[in-house]
Amino acid sequence: MTLGRPRLDVESCESTQALVDTALPEGALVVADHQTAGRGRLGRSWEAPPGTALLCSILLEPPADRAAPQLSLVAGVAVADAIEQVVGLAAQLKWPNDVMLRRRKVAGCLAEARDGAVVLGIGVNLNQTGDQLPERAGSLRTLTGRDWDREELLAWLLDDLGRRYADWLDNGLDGVYDGLAPRDFLRGRRVTVNGTSGTAVKIARDGRLEIAVGDGVVRVDSGEVAYER
Repeated sequence: MTLGRPRLDVESCESTQALVDTALPEGALVVADHQTAGRGRLGRSWEAPPGTALLCSILLEPPADRAAPQLSLVAGVAVADAIEQVVGLAAQLKWPNDVMLRRRKVAGCLAEARDGAVVLGIGVNLNQTGDQLPERAGSLRTLTGRDWDREELLAWLLDDLGRRYADWLDNGLDGVYDGLAPRDFLRGRRVTVNGTSGTAVKIARDGRLEIAVGDGVVRVDSGEVAYER
């Protein structure tokens, strides 16, 4: 599937998520140089100085019976693929929606249902310096020592996301599991999610996180993860 058209580019906005018109065709894209009220999961802010990050939102129209939150993982796989193609370093996925590079968060994905569609927001830290980043976050610049081109990364991302999304439509997470399971950042780590503590086993094929607790396994649908580093 081809994504990225029609495309709206803005210099600044509160959030690209808010600018996506659900009346547009599937694949419509909004890209911003700067967000004044960018959002991540659980209402957290996503801030970056103008021109230093890839900030975009894409309109998708999956069938109503599909598990739309899985699209955060699908997007994470595509972001990881794109980073690896452009940068040449292995990326990992931290359930439920973060992309990690050299053990630092460099990207996040947010799938929000709206008007029968899904608006998929993606933010990638590109060229921020260390003092422009939150604690424990990284950018492609801080982790490689050089600047990176936003349009090059975006082109790889849209191409890969189009293919991964089509695979997900056909086969659910099974269709993208080859890019998901080997990159599971939490696997084998001690984690706490929603008050449940144990050892992360894997991201299941339905998108839930499996945690070994005592002699059993707990499957978590969503939540904030604390993990041992």
